[in-house]
Amino acid sequence: MANGKEEYNEQEELLDYEEEEEAVPDAAAPKGTEAVKKGYVGIHSSGFRDFLLKPELLRAITDCGFEHPSEVQHECIPQAILGMDVLCQAKSGMGKTAVFVLATLQQIEPVAGQVGALILAPTRELGFQICHEYERFSTYLPDVKVAVFYGGIPITANKKTLKDEPPHIVVGTPGRILALVKSGDLNLKQTRHFILDECDKMLEGLDMRKDVQDIFKSTPHDKQVMMFSATLSKDIRPVCKKFMQDPMEIYVDDEAKLTLHGLVQHYIKLEEKEKNRKLNDLLDALDFNQVVIFVKSVSRAAELNKLLVECNFPSICIHSGLTQEERLNRYKNFKDGLKRILVATDLVGRGIDIERVNIVINYDMPENADSYLHRVGRAGRFGTKGLAITFVASEEDVKILNDVQERFEVDIKELPEQIDTSTYMPA
Repeated sequence: MANGKEEYNEQEELLDYEEEEEAVPDAAAPKGTEAVKKGYVGIHSSGFRDFLLKPELLRAITDCGFEHPSEVQHECIPQAILGMDVLCQAKSGMGKTAVFVLATLQQIEPVAGQVGALILAPTRELGFQICHEYERFSTYLPDVKVAVFYGGIPITANKKTLKDEPPHIVVGTPGRILALVKSGDLNLKQTRHFILDECDKMLEGLDMRKDVQDIFKSTPHDKQVMMFSATLSKDIRPVCKKFMQDPMEIYVDDEAKLTLHGLVQHYIKLEEKEKNRKLNDLLDALDFNQVVIFVKSVSRAAELNKLLVECNFPSICIHSGLTQEERLNRYKNFKDGLKRILVATDLVGRGIDIERVNIVINYDMPENADSYLHRVGRAGRFGTKGLAITFVASEEDVKILNDVQERFEVDIKELPEQIDTSTYMPA
């Protein structure tokens, strides 16, 4: 919680700041009833009730189908609801979002016209999703108002919301939030909870980090700060801690633990020109609820989607070349199950949480091992089963796949002729 103003050397060598469009999220709240870490069932049999949450929250948790807290929830929630600062790295799909959503809803006492909690996310999609989680968990807290603000829509609409229906909880992307603070429309002087989801993405690049710092400086000195991500390098941890006072730190330091249990991973060696035929064969042969296919560029996403639609596959695509409204509309159609195949760039590689996805296909190899982890984390969310298949078409692809196996201590084998459906389809 220290004022980070003087402590930054803005000339530090950092990764280039990526445009907000291409920045990519991860840590989403768990969905579905598979939220059972077997070791926890017997020991913590009363589950969420142990946390002494408000009855309204417990009711919403039950409605959402949660029975037992995940490991990360069990570690974080008791401290978070007491107002402690929290710095948490835990793997995809383990319910990090629910930690801060429940912790803030537990503590917040809504006061008309005051923003009590601010949550920053690196992309619009993740902001939209976090806002949805707040809406789900605050069903029985009708006095709590939540709003989400991001670029791509006129700022005047945000200003109107702040004036006519002032929210108690604000979710948004740094650029848009800072613009609203500077214009005087968003007052953060009463904010008691400051949260960064996918904090590494927002603090690695200097430009976005500066936005976060400027927003931070417009909030009171005395507040709770919580930061979450699935990937938190040792270099970025000290940067995170400059914003905090004596935080509770939860890290999965053993990278092998970051890989996802219940996820079957295979690769297919082929030439570039064979990819479309192979993809067609796989989609015909595999049983799936929903599948996400990752490609490396906007143009490839559009082309591949067009090809799949022409072959009568129920496909849709999301990439940064679409308008904000169209992106969210397509995301919602896929999430609601209206389409079963999603072709996407890495825009959807972090945090996007769609419970029916049980297969991820890397049509193009991701750029690095971290990106691989985030992508395949879209299948097998929250400990459920899933299948990840990666196309390997070049020496560079082989190198990245080897790096993945080495870093996360997994043995990824070639896809066999026959694959047992029960290994990747929920019973």
